[in-house]
Amino acid sequence: MEIYSKLILIILSSLFLSNIGAERTLSWKEHIIDDSTLGPSDLAGSDGLEVADLDNDGYLDIVSVHELDTEYGVPRGYVRIAWGSEDPLKWELTTLASGSEAPSAEDVDIADADGDGWLDIVVACELAHLIYFKNPSNDHRSVEWKRTIPNITLDRGSFIRVFFADFNNDGKVEVVAANKGGENPDIANAPLNNISIYKLPEDPLEGDKWEELILTQVRIPINSQPVDLDSDGDMDIVVGSRGEARILWLENKGNFNFLKHDIEFSNGLDQGSWITGFNMDYADMNLDGRLDIISSVWPSSVYILYQPKYSYERWNIKKVGSIKPDRLVSVAVADIDNDGDQDIFSGSYSLGSRNKDDIDSSNKAYGSVVWFQNNSKSWKKNNILRRKRGMYDKWIPIDLDKDNDMDFIGTRGNSEPFDGVLWLEQLGYDYSQKVFFPARKIDSKSVPFDD
Repeated sequence: MEIYSKLILIILSSLFLSNIGAERTLSWKEHIIDDSTLGPSDLAGSDGLEVADLDNDGYLDIVSVHELDTEYGVPRGYVRIAWGSEDPLKWELTTLASGSEAPSAEDVDIADADGDGWLDIVVACELAHLIYFKNPSNDHRSVEWKRTIPNITLDRGSFIRVFFADFNNDGKVEVVAANKGGENPDIANAPLNNISIYKLPEDPLEGDKWEELILTQVRIPINSQPVDLDSDGDMDIVVGSRGEARILWLENKGNFNFLKHDIEFSNGLDQGSWITGFNMDYADMNLDGRLDIISSVWPSSVYILYQPKYSYERWNIKKVGSIKPDRLVSVAVADIDNDGDQDIFSGSYSLGSRNKDDIDSSNKAYGSVVWFQNNSKSWKKNNILRRKRGMYDKWIPIDLDKDNDMDFIGTRGNSEPFDGVLWLEQLGYDYSQKVFFPARKIDSKSVPFDD
């Protein structure tokens, strides 16, 4: 036995010594929460999602929207709920809305809109309207939620983003939305469209009583995100314009009055890059006490926009990294490696066919997921996965399995029949250099990163 013990010690020592100086790699395991095998057979075009405890059972639920957009112009969609449990691998799946009620459902938000103590849902549809769902307060998974399509949002062409927020600090939320005008508008000829706040009646189900307050108009509005950017205790709004390739912010001056500030840069973006504000996150990245903007920059980069001391000053910008030639679409800020600073998680938007892997090698923009590691004065890109097809449009950082590391819940589109909702579980560091463990044996073809 003594000889065997010595042999084991020698082997373990050899393994330890061989790993000295080896680079540790965070590993990730993919889990499927919802897709066309678990839900409707035509589920596709998975896009926005939010998490909250809808039934007050102590477990987070996931509300996701699905555009069904293998081709543009399909006047159908899904709003789905994955009901959480004690086991993060077990979800009960239900459909909240489908078909023409949610045509090309694009974005979703959650809040208690009627003050009854239960969280409600609002959805933006890229081919139509806004739609509001009232939480029934009991039998959440079996009864039909009451709903309304506010009259004032009908025949408006396309809603791309929607959020709940309390803009006048009266304890009641309003809705802010960006009206894109059309699902696939011509940038050169697109008209100005609205960024609006919708004041809700006491009962938001009274869809004829929603009131619209137009805040500003831009060409192809792509975002209208509430955030207290100036940290003065009320909610401002950061606006993105795809048609004008610019962002601005609306400073809340009280009583639904907003002051517009153009966000101009003191230094330039890379040549051939432009910002639209489609996906942004917020954190004080340089620890100066002011919120900064972390934004996707089309086509392939992430930048930090450092907020100046005064609103009339230009913003310094810094490039974090690029996933060229892939099309970076999503950004989420979180401490991924548990070292006390903020890292960035991102996904891309594949081009080409959405329901088959193209053989044509001319398309080099694939569906990838990476994270950018904050090393104080520099950033390191860490590759996780890259497939021929995938649109990883949104990520929510959350320690889903409560093991004290950061996981991510997200959606995947552009890859029918593999679209849906997924959980990327962080497995922690090891020396194996195996970074990603896929959920499926058969999936869109994996391709190596260019770097």
